[in-house]
Amino acid sequence: MQLNGVFACAETHKESPPMIAVIFEAHPAKGQKNIYLDIAADLKEELQRIDGFISVERFQSLTDPDKILSLSFFRDEEAVKSWRSSFMHRSAQAAGRSGVFADYRLRVAAVTRDYGLNSRIQAPQDSRSFHHERELT
Repeated sequence: MQLNGVFACAETHKESPPMIAVIFEAHPAKGQKNIYLDIAADLKEELQRIDGFISVERFQSLTDPDKILSLSFFRDEEAVKSWRSSFMHRSAQAAGRSGVFADYRLRVAAVTRDYGLNSRIQAPQDSRSFHHERELT
């Protein structure tokens, strides 16, 4: 996948409910790619007003240039529900189903771990041991 944005993800803690990832794979209909991107841009301000919204990025597939992946993160399921049921989002969904998309697939997943090179609190113990990291609590 080709990066088309900046990722900003809040660090979570083990005792917090799981952060939610929404993975939207879209195949815009012929001639509709820019329409989809315009709709997504128009929705950005509304999305940023959702309590619990963390981030969104879009990527274009390197193997299928007609495929776009939108990856969004939300604090919890309630934030996803707020986004899913917003009027502007419902209107965009209707447009997508009425011809903007040739096909799409949506996956919603709980994030079980969230760590990186320097933020390792949720890295599995076996990984931390292998890399000789001190115990993090």
